[in-house]
Amino acid sequence: MTEFQAAASKLREADAVLIGASNGLSITEGLHLFAANQAFRDLCGDFQDKYGVSCLLQGMGAQWPEEEVKWAYWSRLVQHYCREYKKKPVMETLQALVGQKDYFIVTSNGECHFEKSGFDPKRIFEVEGTWLELQCARACHNTLYPWEDLAGKMAAAETDGRIPTELVPHCPHCGGPMEVHLAMDSSFLPNTQGEEALKQFLQNWIGKKKVILELGIGPRNQLIKAPLMQLAALDPSITYITINKGQLYIPQELASQAYGFDGLLEPVLQELLQA
Repeated sequence: MTEFQAAASKLREADAVLIGASNGLSITEGLHLFAANQAFRDLCGDFQDKYGVSCLLQGMGAQWPEEEVKWAYWSRLVQHYCREYKKKPVMETLQALVGQKDYFIVTSNGECHFEKSGFDPKRIFEVEGTWLELQCARACHNTLYPWEDLAGKMAAAETDGRIPTELVPHCPHCGGPMEVHLAMDSSFLPNTQGEEALKQFLQNWIGKKKVILELGIGPRNQLIKAPLMQLAALDPSITYITINKGQLYIPQELASQAYGFDGLLEPVLQELLQA
């Protein structure tokens, strides 16, 4: 039996799958936060020329000169990567692997592609927030506000890298500025609802045949990979499957219960599905 066949067998027999996902999955879908690539140039070249931002992430954390500029940038990202998103093959394959099993997703990717691909939003914990919700920049209260429709209006009304002043969002409590709900500074409001849903999932999967499936998570990721490895280390019955291109890491204490695949996510998941 090959390693692919053995891992596929564990996935097929599992009652529950805990999926962890990070930047590698986004990159597979064509969303590279850190790359100064042509895709960024095509989408945000005017912001790059005028303000010097060289990648998506730098723009997300930029100190823009005016709110009209900030929301022009953000609404363009949301329009392109969220509102116009179409489910990619990697998501199709992942759904086929999960099938009707109980599952939960822990991800640092905030663009809501899991939800938009048909995964249940109640089974998703976006640990660093989401592109599609706003919060008070001062965190004066803990309510989150969906803004996908507003982002569409902003994107449609944008002219020369600015949106109309009347579309700039303000906090309904203090009247101050709003921010996209992402863990960019100390004002970030933790996703307590997602955290509680994860705790409930972990309580429910006691006694079940369990698989942890890591998608595109680097070895130094302390936010998602470290807790998943710790979880597997505490329960030898858990099968730990990790897929990452170029940076594969399995600690020695997990070697007997782990499978690692160094490669691109889509072909590896396809091979697991076929196996």
